Amino acid sequence: MAGNNRLSDLTNEISRCRICCDRSITNPLPHESRPVLIASTKAKIAICGQAPGARVHKSGIPFTDRSGVRLRDWMGTCEKDFYNPAKFAIVPMGFCFPGLDAKGADMAPRRECALAWRRKVIDAMPQLKLLLAVGIYAQAWHIGKRRKRNLTCTVAAWREYLNESEAPTILPLPHPSWRNNSWLRKNPWFDKELLPVLKKMIQVELK
Repeated sequence: MAGNNRLSDLTNEISRCRICCDRSITNPLPHESRPVLIASTKAKIAICGQAPGARVHKSGIPFTDRSGVRLRDWMGTCEKDFYNPAKFAIVPMGFCFPGLDAKGADMAPRRECALAWRRKVIDAMPQLKLLLAVGIYAQAWHIGKRRKRNLTCTVAAWREYLNESEAPTILPLPHPSWRNNSWLRKNPWFDKELLPVLKKMIQVELK
């Protein structure tokens, strides 16, 4: 019960966060904050991606876009289970939509967010067994100096990370965005070798 109260208090505090809207900081958010995450004291699996996109900012629900459809396919899970906090926690590197750059692409997650909240949120979920580090920002934080020279090499080294003894087990993944279609075509081993293992690990943890 104490763990539930701790995490509930923390998520309530995060829901009121306006750190990135502060006009005294460099490049504050161009819109009001709307932190989006699903934290859990029961889920054994955490999905750690980049930051909410424009659609998620509007809906307040993580991965309500094409990326979410592809990610669920990779995981072999249905939408109902995906949004069940007893099964999955969803904690992106930045909890708020960071805005768009000059080319219309999502900007990087705000550094202020991870500095303020990430360690607290992860520490409040000690029951986690598997952490999916989706994209370079999650890999930089959760794998750190053990990362390889780029995302492709880091994801290709997935067996190495699975053999580490520290909990939770970390599995690096590319971002499921349509922008990575070319990457997926160039790296067929991801679909043939990694995804079957991912699906099996999901099934094991959900039993």
